[in-house]
Amino acid sequence: MNQLLPPSRAVADGDREDMERFLGALWMERGLSDNTLMAYRSDLTGLSSWLSREHGLLLRRAEREHLLGYLAQQAVAGVKARTTARQRSAIRRFYQYLLREGVRTTDPSARIDAPKLAKSLPGSLTETDVERLLAAPDTSDALGFRDRAMLEVLYACGLRVTELVQLRLEQTHLQAGYVRVVGKGRKERLVPLGEHAVIWLQDYCRGPRLDALAGRRNPYVFVTRRGTGMTRQAFWHIIRRHAAIAGIERPLSPHTLRHAFATHLINHGADLRVVQLLLGHSDLSTTQIYTHVARERLKDLHAQHHPRG
Repeated sequence: MNQLLPPSRAVADGDREDMERFLGALWMERGLSDNTLMAYRSDLTGLSSWLSREHGLLLRRAEREHLLGYLAQQAVAGVKARTTARQRSAIRRFYQYLLREGVRTTDPSARIDAPKLAKSLPGSLTETDVERLLAAPDTSDALGFRDRAMLEVLYACGLRVTELVQLRLEQTHLQAGYVRVVGKGRKERLVPLGEHAVIWLQDYCRGPRLDALAGRRNPYVFVTRRGTGMTRQAFWHIIRRHAAIAGIERPLSPHTLRHAFATHLINHGADLRVVQLLLGHSDLSTTQIYTHVARERLKDLHAQHHPRG
């Protein structure tokens, strides 16, 4: 497991070993990202601290009523339903792990319902907005050229931001016109690049990227001015800066271009299962939210153009 995940001092001493083994098993078996593991660690740390303080119990000794009490306390404290749902997921997986390992004979989380989450439509951009965003970087500058290439690839492939910044040269197949993406759970998928993204990526790799590296080696496609790999946070700043240049006033999330990729595909008649494969969703229900986006677009068009809209 990544060394950026140090054990938390807030964990009760008796819980530390159970938590570390559980998180290690998650990383080995499911290939969860560091961000997910950090969130689960935080969730279990909070529960461990509360159980120790309120009931003098270790995690492995908790019963259903204790877990319900903790989640109720979280609700009273104003914790959002989405966060509570993630906490419940961490708790449920932890006790399933203890059950599987023979540490417990019952699962106290088994009959705890998840909070109902409102289905929110993902933020997206119009095709005109995307064109303005893609044209925003100053491509006469090496970093601007890199930014344009990143935006082109992000929109052409619908990648997650982590997948984009961690894309390696060995994963790009420009002659064939696709990239081999390593997504969540270390699952691989092949995603077509499209003609425009191939041209921008080729020109970037042959010019600005080599200039930034100045003879140094780096396995990642997109590098900083100093020739080092880029972080997700750095790219978020980049995309927001170019959005401001493009005159896009609505706030952009890291997933905005990914949402635009999926929405525009479906608006142009793409099959939902094809979009599922391109996005790397393991469950079709995750992709189905984009049909709601497309439906909203149809309603807007109907209202705008139909005589009785």
